[in-house]
Amino acid sequence: MPDIGSGASPQPDSTIEIRLGRLQQLFNSLDPSPFHERDLDQDAEDYLVDSADEHPLKKPLTLIIHMPAEQLVPDAEPDVVQAIHNYFAYRMAETERRLRLFFRDGRIALVTGLLFLFACILLRQLALAVGRGVIAQIADEGLYIVGWVAMWRPLEIFLYDWRPIRHRHRLFAKLSRIPVVVRAI
Repeated sequence: MPDIGSGASPQPDSTIEIRLGRLQQLFNSLDPSPFHERDLDQDAEDYLVDSADEHPLKKPLTLIIHMPAEQLVPDAEPDVVQAIHNYFAYRMAETERRLRLFFRDGRIALVTGLLFLFACILLRQLALAVGRGVIAQIADEGLYIVGWVAMWRPLEIFLYDWRPIRHRHRLFAKLSRIPVVVRAI
């Protein structure tokens, strides 16, 4: 039953289109793996990832590969689809691992930074208890600043640096299940 009330028709999927002279252009020619496990060519990967990144992550996306009719091999489309999906699933897993290691490094940096900050606070209290004067004030302020500067990296990791990696992970996840259509030109 058509949706009469809204007056809007459903939006079609966005598409990424790529034109190839032959299918081998899509894959890394130095990779000896079987066809469905091969790495994508770096230029092809960059184009697909950059093109997919131009669209909202939640919007459906379709990859259309245009090739000369004489280059189309019967029943090759499922292999191409599987190869593309396998490659981006591998990249997604690799990015997930990188994110996990990044957070592990962040936790180590946080513990290190907190311990250093507490040591600076203790030394600061000691400097204030032992001395009065310019040198004690310089030590007080210096330790205060250095202690908080030590927290810079953990805060940077947990507030900002993880987001681009997470976005890339989600982009690879989307590309790992993108519908692929191979068309003759």
